[in-house]
Formats: sequence, structure tokens, C-alpha cells
Amino acid sequence: MKRPANRKSESKKTRILPYRNPSLPAAKRAKDLLSRMTLEEKAAQMMCVWQRKTDTLVDADGNFDLGKAKAAFQDGRGLGQVGRISDAGTGKDARGMAELTNAIQRFFVENTRLGIPVMFHEECLHGHQAMDATSFPQPIGLGATFNPELAERLFTMTAWEARLRGTHQALTPVVDVARDPRWGRVEETYGEDPYLVSRMGIAAVRGFQGDAAFRDKRRVIATLKHFAAHGQPENGTNCAPANVSMRVLRETFLYTFKEAIQKGGAISVMPSYNEIDGVPSHANRWLLRDVLRKEWGFQGFLVSDYYGIWELSQRAEVRGHSVAKDKKEAAALAVRAGVNIELPEPECYLHLVELVRQGELKESQLDELVAPALFWKFQMGLFDDPYVDPEEAERVVGCDDHRQLALQAARETITLLKNEDRAVPLDPDRIQTIAVIGPNANRDLLGGYSSVPKHNVTVLEGIQARVGGRAKVLYSEGCKITIGGSWTQDEVVPSDPEEDRRQIAEAVEVAQQADVIVLSIGGNVQTSREAYAFNHLGDRPSLDLVGRQEELAKAMVATGKPVVVFLFNGRPLSINYISQNVPAVFECWYLGQEAGSAVAEALFGDFNPSGKLPITIPRSAGHLPAFYNYKPMARRGYVFDDVSPLYAFGYGLSYTTFAFGNLRLAKKRINRDGATRVLVDVTNTGTREGTEVVQMYIRDLVSSVTRPLKELKGFVKVSLQSGETKTVRLDITPESLAFYDIDMKYVVEPGDFEIMVGNSSRDCDLQKVILHVI
Repeated sequence: MKRPANRKSESKKTRILPYRNPSLPAAKRAKDLLSRMTLEEKAAQMMCVWQRKTDTLVDADGNFDLGKAKAAFQDGRGLGQVGRISDAGTGKDARGMAELTNAIQRFFVENTRLGIPVMFHEECLHGHQAMDATSFPQPIGLGATFNPELAERLFTMTAWEARLRGTHQALTPVVDVARDPRWGRVEETYGEDPYLVSRMGIAAVRGFQGDAAFRDKRRVIATLKHFAAHGQPENGTNCAPANVSMRVLRETFLYTFKEAIQKGGAISVMPSYNEIDGVPSHANRWLLRDVLRKEWGFQGFLVSDYYGIWELSQRAEVRGHSVAKDKKEAAALAVRAGVNIELPEPECYLHLVELVRQGELKESQLDELVAPALFWKFQMGLFDDPYVDPEEAERVVGCDDHRQLALQAARETITLLKNEDRAVPLDPDRIQTIAVIGPNANRDLLGGYSSVPKHNVTVLEGIQARVGGRAKVLYSEGCKITIGGSWTQDEVVPSDPEEDRRQIAEAVEVAQQADVIVLSIGGNVQTSREAYAFNHLGDRPSLDLVGRQEELAKAMVATGKPVVVFLFNGRPLSINYISQNVPAVFECWYLGQEAGSAVAEALFGDFNPSGKLPITIPRSAGHLPAFYNYKPMARRGYVFDDVSPLYAFGYGLSYTTFAFGNLRLAKKRINRDGATRVLVDVTNTGTREGTEVVQMYIRDLVSSVTRPLKELKGFVKVSLQSGETKTVRLDITPESLAFYDIDMKYVVEPGDFEIMVGNSSRDCDLQKVILHVI
């Protein structure tokens, strides 16, 4: 006999609104919720608060303030995002931030008409930019590792640390291609090559997002930036126009974004501040709609760069593009271009309701932009399980396992540029006194977009810990780079020449007591950083060492003592004197919290350096552009100077040596839609284990439009014991050979292709074979 229905249960089920039903797909829930929203509620989902959270959400100490929240959001319409809770008050530790995000989230869930949760975004350039979080090398350093697998592990770790504290969206990775080292944001990129940048970008996205199911609450949404062509600004200054051809735009600057979206699955994209062909990115319908969404099939959402929509009009701190007369008009341009959310504050999108009421915009245009943001809130489980565990956050953030991963990343970043007469590694048993000298020897070396990690080791501390009591370690600052040197310090104050020279004299006295000098110099976070306002600059017209650092180096060399230089910097530096006169030189970029430990290990040979340059080091700013993948008629030469770089892209030495041999193709002739692979035998011909980056470059020898002399199209990192040989295989697919032809069609043209394999982009380091394409 059929049992009677449970009327009470059925009645209860019918009262569950579809968007509240966790058993329904996220898309259906988002559609249902959108249909129930007022115009005002839709507009609210396109807004964010950041610094204004002090007025609306938190008190002076950074704690949740219910009174402020009720006053600011009394209409119950809600809010889309809250920016960077990590900086509330004087900065929150892991537990404190988790508790704060929970309190804010609870308010919006319980005190708005529809109970729509907010999304929290954070900066995660090289680790979560938050108190106690693990800080690893800057992206330019990660580029030097040529190790996408390591990058994926690092950003998986970052996602976990950030999500445990309540974060849902990371404003990274930066997949700009850095083609002008005068630009202060080079450190935020993975280098000058689009293929390398794309592989590292794909890895970062996969680390942040995983499979994008977000079931385990360990992942966050990745945000590709800055879209597009931000990395080669006019005269090297941040946000200046990108004066590039359509072919260069597509093959160099758009390529990295396309790959990270189609192969990495990136969910969010941030438009760039700059303009392309007279159209600022935040108003560029061709870029954001035709290319991003229609051509590439992007289904995610766009967040504006901070104040980027406002800057379509006029903003005093930066001037602005003047394609809109005011914030209201700027909002209309951004909506038409397809920017889903305005960051970081409600400035222009405050006018959305008014624009719809006046007929300047249609409500359906807002629906189109709100829907993806709602979908991902559902997909991330924010409607069903919006809170985090403060105890778990405290346990995991900055833990020892994460510290070890940061140390491994620092090791793989360090790049040996010169090692004359095997000056390094040092033998600690033969050294009684070490002089650690330089303005970067005893200070934090994290680079921009950093907070205060739970652990941090300076160069001096790392060397002291490594030698223990077996050798005396002396220290002298030697000179300063700038006065203060904080990233947040707007004014960049040059060091005093007289004081610097007094310090140099002191450093000489210290150095004369030592058996070896370790010189730690380069730049700081003021001399290379994001220039975000007229009073906060970071771009330079020179690539020389700032201040009296070269004088310091000359004084150290003049002592007659062996000198080892460790460079820390956010951009390439033209270190001509050092390159010519110092026997051992390491490029470190910024190594993160474990800098000192990694430097000490490299110095004494506890590991074998394997880093490779992700960007060319030019001889001077006058040699720019210096990127390796130039066209056949470029770089003819200079009067009274060498046109070649100081150090080439892909270059980096080891404490052992490697030989490449027996280069061959699996198939020497393929169809245009066919594939093959190149094989090469790599042998460790030295006396110790080492890791080499095998690099494959390709050139189309005759083509309908000019092609670069070589382009990186593949790489493999291989570790070998002394005397060991391994065969390395690198795939060649149609994608490896294709380009935009004379008709701007992406094709593979028939003909001969030169396949080059070696351990740097220098011709002398490459072996060649010809592939015939029919």
C-alpha cells in the first residue's frame, strides 16, 4: 500500500526559494536570485569598499563595528566585495583576519534583504599580502626557476593560506610581458618572453583555483592582470600608452592572457590602466567584449583596476584619460565595455541606478554583468558555508611546511651570472672571517606587495646561521640606496654622498679584516615599484646602480680580497663594472622570507644554483629595447659600444657543467597540422649533481611577415648526477610554429623552420636542426 505523503515535509520544501537550494546547480540559483533583485541590489553587487571600510565596517582598531555597518548599509541592498581585510587597523594576523571576515560576512548574510554574501579579495602576488603569511620570491624570481610545477605548488599554498582567512579572490597573477626594464613593475611579471610568462601564468591559475569546483575551501579565484599590453609602456613609465602593432599585441601581449584563460581556466580578469590605440582598457569594448569574451569564450568576470574607471575621466593624483567628462559618464563607458565590478571603492558605479533610470543604460546591461559574479559566489559555496575556522587559519598560515616550500623556491630562483676561476662555492673550512657588506645585507628583501611574514631571514642572518661558530662574520652597511626605503613611503629621498663615503671607508676597514667579502647590493622597493601617483614613483630612466653602490663595489675590489656579489633588485641592472671586475656574481631578484638562508646555502654550495634569466640584462638604458626575440633587421650595432646584452635571456651558470649532443628530430618532415618532437642528449660533465634548463627556440626561416630570430617554444628542467646522461624530449606542435600572417590569420606556413636547443638564448649556447613543414 502506498504511504501517504509527508505534508509537513512537502510544505517545508516548497518554501525553499530556488536560490537557497544547495542541491540546484549554481547557474540556476544565480538566475533565480537575479530575477528577485531590485535595480539597487544589482548595482550594489557591482561595488566594493576598501579603505572606506573604516567608515562603514570596522573601528579604528580594525574590529567589526556593527553600528557603522548598520548605518552604512541600512537599506539592506548589500555589497559585492570587500577589499583587503588584511590591512584593517594595523594589520590582522591569521586568527584575527578570519574572525573579522566571519563577522562582516555574517552581517551581510543576516542583515540584507536577500542575504547575499560578500566576496573578499586580497593581493597575493608572491604569497598572501597579510600579516604572518608565507612570502616567497617575486614573480620575476619565479620566472628564473623555469619551473611551472613549483609555481603551482606555491600558489596552491597561497590560496590555502588566504582562503583560511576568508579570502575568495586573489588579484593575481600578473601575466604582463615585461619588455622595458625601466618600468618599475618588472618584478611583478614572469619576464620578457610570452611563452615563459604563459606557462608560469597557467601554473599560477591552477594553483589558485584547482579544478574551480571549490569543494574543499582551499582555493580562491585567480585574477589575470593587467589586460592588456601594460608591460611595454611609452618611455618606460607606468600606465603610459602601449604603442604596439596589432600583430605584436596579439602575439606577445594578448597571448599570455589567452593561454591562462583557455588552458588555465582563469575566472577573473583585470583591465589595465593604459590605452591601446587611443582607447583606455576600461572602456575598450573591442578588447573586453570582442576579443576576451567572443573570440576566447571567457565566461568569468572583470574587476576594474583600482580607480581605473574613475581615471577614464579626470583624477587629480594621476590626471586621467579624459574620454569621459565625469564619473557618471565613466561608469557608462565601463559598463558598455563589460567591466563587472568597480574596485576598490564606490566611485563611478554609484551612478548606475541613475544611469538606468535616465535611460543611458538598460537594466539588462547590469543583469549581464551581475550574473557571473553571483554565479561564482554560488560556485564557491558562499551561500551555503560562508565562514572560516580561525583556529585552522592560525595553525596553517606561515607553518613550517610552507616555510620549506618558500626556501625551495628561493633556491631555484638564485641565478649564477659569473664564476671566474670557480670562486664559488666557498669552502667554510678554509675561511676564518667573512665580511658581509652592503645596503641589502641586513634588511628585509621581499619586494613590493609584501606584508610582514612570520619568518624572515636577512643575508647577514643567513650567513651567520650557516657558519655557526666556525668563522667570524663581520658586517658593514657600506652605503645606503635611499633614505628609509619603504614601499609605502611616497617620496624617494636620495642618500647623502658624504655620509655614503664615510660608510664606504668604514666598510673598507671591516673588509680588510676578512678572508672574503660578500657584497649585497642592487635596488630596493622604492627604486623599482608601481608608480601609482605623481607623488609615488618607481620608474627610472637609468638602469645603473642607485647612489654610491658602484663606488662601494670598487672599494671592495680594491682591497684585493675575493669578492662575491649578490644582487637584489626588481628590474635588470646594468652592472658593467661588477661584471668585469668581480669574480662571482649572483642575481637574486627578491627571494622572499627565506632569502638569507638560500643565499648562505648557495654561497657554500649546499645546493647547486639552477636559475636562468627570465629577462635580458642590458648594458645600459641606451641599449633598450634589449629583449632577445627581436626581428632580423634590428640590433645592427652601435658606434663605440657592443649591441649585445650584458647577460642574455635564459642564461645562468651552475657549479657543474653540461654538454648537449645528438640533436635530432623524431620526424624531419611534417604537415602543417602535424607534430613532431626534438630530442637531445644532455650530460653532466662536471663533478657534482646539477640541474639544467633545456630550452627550445624556433625560427621560421622564410615567412610572409618578418619573424623574430628566435622564440622560446619549450623548456624542460632536468637533474643529473655527475657523469649521467638523459635524453630530453620537447614537443613541436602546430602551435609552436603558428603566427599571424600577412592577412592577420593565425596559421602555420609551409617551409623550413630552424629548431634550436641549448641552455640559453645565446647563439653560442644553441645547437640547430632544420624541420621541413609541407
